[in-house]
Amino acid sequence: MSSPRFKKDKEIIVEYESQVKEIRAQLVEQQKCLDQQTEVRVQLLQDLQDFFRKKAEIEMEYSRNLEKLAERFMAKTRSTKDHQQYKKDQNLLSPVNCWYLLLNQVRRESKDHATLSDIYLNNVIMRFMQISEDSTRLLKKSKEIAFQLQEDLMKVLNELYTVMKTYHMYHTESISAEGKLKEAEKQEEKQIGRGDPVFSIRMEDKNARRSSVKKIEKMKEKRQAKYSENKLKSIKARNEYLLTLEASNSSVFKYYIHDLSDLIDCCDLGYHASLNRALRTYLSAEYNLETSRHEGLDIIENAVDSLDPRSDRQRFMEMFPTAFCPPAKFEFQSHMGDEVCQISVQPPVNGELILRFQQLQSRLATLKIENEEIKKTSEATLTTIQDMVTIEDYDVSECFHHSRSTESVKSTVSETYLSKPSIAKRRANQQETEQFYFMKFREFLEGSNLISKLQAKHDLLKRTLGEGHRADYMTTSQRNVCDRRRLIEGEDTLPQEVRMGTPWEQRSP
Repeated sequence: MSSPRFKKDKEIIVEYESQVKEIRAQLVEQQKCLDQQTEVRVQLLQDLQDFFRKKAEIEMEYSRNLEKLAERFMAKTRSTKDHQQYKKDQNLLSPVNCWYLLLNQVRRESKDHATLSDIYLNNVIMRFMQISEDSTRLLKKSKEIAFQLQEDLMKVLNELYTVMKTYHMYHTESISAEGKLKEAEKQEEKQIGRGDPVFSIRMEDKNARRSSVKKIEKMKEKRQAKYSENKLKSIKARNEYLLTLEASNSSVFKYYIHDLSDLIDCCDLGYHASLNRALRTYLSAEYNLETSRHEGLDIIENAVDSLDPRSDRQRFMEMFPTAFCPPAKFEFQSHMGDEVCQISVQPPVNGELILRFQQLQSRLATLKIENEEIKKTSEATLTTIQDMVTIEDYDVSECFHHSRSTESVKSTVSETYLSKPSIAKRRANQQETEQFYFMKFREFLEGSNLISKLQAKHDLLKRTLGEGHRADYMTTSQRNVCDRRRLIEGEDTLPQEVRMGTPWEQRSP
């Protein structure tokens, strides 16, 4: 019967590097997708600016040119993917959907007013310019965080690679030491089996035989000690590999399921709300200009009310499934017939594992408290930003009050949102608050990533040890208590292989 074929070290490494290469390609594709999304958004905002600028000119010539305007932009968008999607099932990003409805509404316009033209030129278009600037700025900040998260993720995968290689090395040494031990045992059996009757052996041969047996026994003892030492190193290396494997899978899962969504939300920060305000400014002007157009404007208002960053985020991720789909979990790669795929809790390592479990519990408790405070600060800052970008300043009904002089109309328009001196201070406050939010958001992500990795190791150790092992360990001898105290007081008292494998989660923050 043929022995089972085990994967060679090179095969395991090639398979692992192939999986990491696919993840790295995904990370690059994600950056491209974010860039592409912002480019589409900026182009959309540019189209909206061009649209309202041209519309302001056409408003002076009344309704005869409005149909030409609508046709110009509809022709531009007919060949786009969004337009085909719109005709198919109307499942579009909410800003794009508003854009199509605006074009339809233009065809229904029949009259214009000088005030409406002034509002378009000096209010709405400027808002779109600001939104475009904000989108570019927020993309840059979000990409910085995304790059940092991706770098951290690759560090985690590199750490997994290193730990896996260490495990393979120690396991190979353990197998080699076991082979040498078996060879010594065979020599001993051979020596014993070759013995002659005592009465037929001369005194010189007896002494030589006795010396040979002692040498073999001494060699066997050395190889037994070497095998035990290498076996212990192999067990510890495998335990560390399994812990790192669990933490790595947890980090990858968190990045793809939670962090990516949060990063997309960062890119959208204030975008939908600001676009909502700009479009509501347009709606206010249109409602006061002519009530006969309420039916068409109600349709647009419903679309504006549906401006939803969460729905758009979901649609956006569905548009690029290959970029945002989480990869498969990393599986434990057994080495050279090693069938143990769980944390080993034999007496040589169970005390160390229990101490490590307790240290993880303490570390996690501290980190969760710290990260919760950062989260509260971040959420409070986000609420402040949302209050800034959702201010209801789009009502321009005062601009349509009847006046005997056109100068009074111009002076009223000049006092609108964008001409007030407070706008510079308000925008400066907004950008300063954004900067603070991104700083806290970065801290929260870094803290939650650390908690995620430590929690994965903690949970795996908890499942492995169980409550019974913990209770037994607390009642061990005074010698184990002293050993544990030495472990806590400093790693200089640890053996060399333990100091090299001291996990980073034991370090002080």
